[in-house]
Amino acid sequence: MQKKLSVEVQSLIDAQDNPFVLIDENYNIVAANTAYQQSYSVRDTDIVGHKCHQISHRSEVPCHMNGEDCPHKQVFDTRKPYQVLHIHYDTDSQPEHVRIKGSPVFGPGGEMYLGEAVFPLANSGDLDCEQQRMIGKSKAFLRCIENLTRAAETDATVLLCGESGAGKDLAAKYIKNRSDRKDHNFTMIDCAAISESVFESELFGHERGAFTGCVGRRHGLFEQADGGTLFFNEIGDLPSALQGRLLNAMETGQFRRVGGRELLSADVRIICATSKNLRQLVAGNGFRADLYYRIAGIICEIPPLRERREDIPEIARAFLKHVSNKYNRSYHLDDEAIELLLQHDYPGNLRELRNAMQRAAALSTSGLITRQEIHLDTPVKTGIVDNVQQADRDNGQEPSMKGLESQYIAELLAEHQGKRSMVAQILDISERTLYRKLKQYGLQSVGRI
Repeated sequence: MQKKLSVEVQSLIDAQDNPFVLIDENYNIVAANTAYQQSYSVRDTDIVGHKCHQISHRSEVPCHMNGEDCPHKQVFDTRKPYQVLHIHYDTDSQPEHVRIKGSPVFGPGGEMYLGEAVFPLANSGDLDCEQQRMIGKSKAFLRCIENLTRAAETDATVLLCGESGAGKDLAAKYIKNRSDRKDHNFTMIDCAAISESVFESELFGHERGAFTGCVGRRHGLFEQADGGTLFFNEIGDLPSALQGRLLNAMETGQFRRVGGRELLSADVRIICATSKNLRQLVAGNGFRADLYYRIAGIICEIPPLRERREDIPEIARAFLKHVSNKYNRSYHLDDEAIELLLQHDYPGNLRELRNAMQRAAALSTSGLITRQEIHLDTPVKTGIVDNVQQADRDNGQEPSMKGLESQYIAELLAEHQGKRSMVAQILDISERTLYRKLKQYGLQSVGRI
């Protein structure tokens, strides 16, 4: 029978602002504070006396036996406080990303308990971004979610850094959805896809007669995003002539339409993303230093897929579920297929995995996806790509983002017989952006007969 805590100990637990539980050395929950009961819509009688791993993880064994970082084991082994990022399940069995702060707590008789304070980061609904979701439970992913959550709690400018296809656009939408501006517009500008000649008009709008062929006034994206969030994707490709104007608009919140004299204002939260090393661009005078320091208020790194391999099966299944919903047919991965997916490095990150799952689903006749249906791109000998990656190796470095991206594009061109429109669709970029990358990497002739 569970020993009832004294009124004094229970009152100290209830004084905690965050959800808080006490757990004994045998993983039994012995008390839960009022904040925990209110947050998870449970009564203390619903959880007291039950194993902590059964309540929060829907598991019959402790976390460390499932290969997870376990605060219970650490605190009882070391008798010192310990923090960990975790995925808990709420009363509806929905996953919730949380930070756990575990501390040793001693009862009146000297007996030791684990005191767990729960700091929610995100639930499954927060990670939904239209047709895709941010999915994962790896340490790298959970650290990323925590950083994004902290960024969302402020109104500071955020710079998302990461390789092409790593999910920077999903991260930007997550920040917006968790912020005070969640009910306002989210406007994305692809800096690599808009030509320099019309960029200023797109961003700030124009007045009638501002240039040849201009027959009416147009409100720019900056103006349309008033009260909301403006997301600059691939900010490193912003034309240098516009960097000063953007900096001024960010600093003052004011701007003029092209051809206009009226000074306008907009309250906009700025999020930027880049797959380039902006510090190197600044050093080479390819990007304004003052603009860099203005947009780098909070820097969040989005980990590449190869650094969170344990998330790959779940992400792959989510892509297949989307295909299943679209075509009203079920798809499943067998164990050998999952093993094959775990062995690949994914230079194209989430885009590459999504493409592989779409292709596997198309090849599957029974709905079961085996190794035979999975076609992962292998390195293509293109000369240019090899030289880029060999230069990295000669310098004692891992292949750079430039080398990895150029390799993936070259592989797709070879596989699809040089069809630029198909490759652009797979990469989820415009054909204009693809042609710019082909020129940058010297891949114009790859895939051509």
